[in-house]
Amino acid sequence: MVVKIGIIKSGNIGTSPVLDLLLDERADRPNIDVRVFGSGAKMNPEQVEDVVPKVDQFDPDFCIFISPNPGAPGPAKAREMLSEKDIPSIIIGDAPGKGKKDEMDEQGLGYIIVMSDPMIGAKREWLDPTEMAIFNADILKVLAETGALRLVQNTIDGVIDGAAAGNIELPKLIITAEKAVEAAGFENPYAKAKAIAAYEMAGAVANLDMKGCFMTKGFENFIPLVAAAHEMAASAAALADEAREIEKGNDSVLRTPHMKEGNTGCKTDLISKPE
Repeated sequence: MVVKIGIIKSGNIGTSPVLDLLLDERADRPNIDVRVFGSGAKMNPEQVEDVVPKVDQFDPDFCIFISPNPGAPGPAKAREMLSEKDIPSIIIGDAPGKGKKDEMDEQGLGYIIVMSDPMIGAKREWLDPTEMAIFNADILKVLAETGALRLVQNTIDGVIDGAAAGNIELPKLIITAEKAVEAAGFENPYAKAKAIAAYEMAGAVANLDMKGCFMTKGFENFIPLVAAAHEMAASAAALADEAREIEKGNDSVLRTPHMKEGNTGCKTDLISKPE
């Protein structure tokens, strides 16, 4: 059986650019078929109302909606629309989504909340596309090297297995540092500690950017805050790199590629084949 997955992307968080690659990194997985729909950078209700119905044309077995802040007007509209469809749906969002989990439960939606996938410091007086690319690269590195993205992969793979068996169980997952590093499979305790620190620092970036973007007046006051948040993101990425380098030195990096048949392989020794 081929499981059909519809992915709707709205706005931008670090998990978003690689979500479809987490499911089919070599694009040769025979047990799934994926279509990606997007509203672009905007995540207003108007764009959401336009893009969400397009997933119906694909007739997916389940749908994933990913965006910042599931409580914002656009994502909230998406949740409302998806809850009215006869399609099992999962919301993937960042830390503000934790406050909406009860609503998502009532709407019959699954959710994956990535607590340390922070917003960019979106202040025009300081920000430019180069800074945005650097920030996103740092956050993606933290999410990848701490194990958060692997946990997203494992969770969605579980839903795919359920869909193939005719019994989809929607996830109710909040990704903490502890859950992320468990999925990463660190063997060295110092590597694990560095990964926890990196994940928690990325979460603190969100708080500082929130303060700089929405709570502080005057460019001379908010620019140092958002700049500091991005410096913190860079430091978190460096710590995540250090954690992985320790594991590489021990030849104990966990890798979980999808195999030709679609099942998940596993290896830690570099010079070995996944099983």
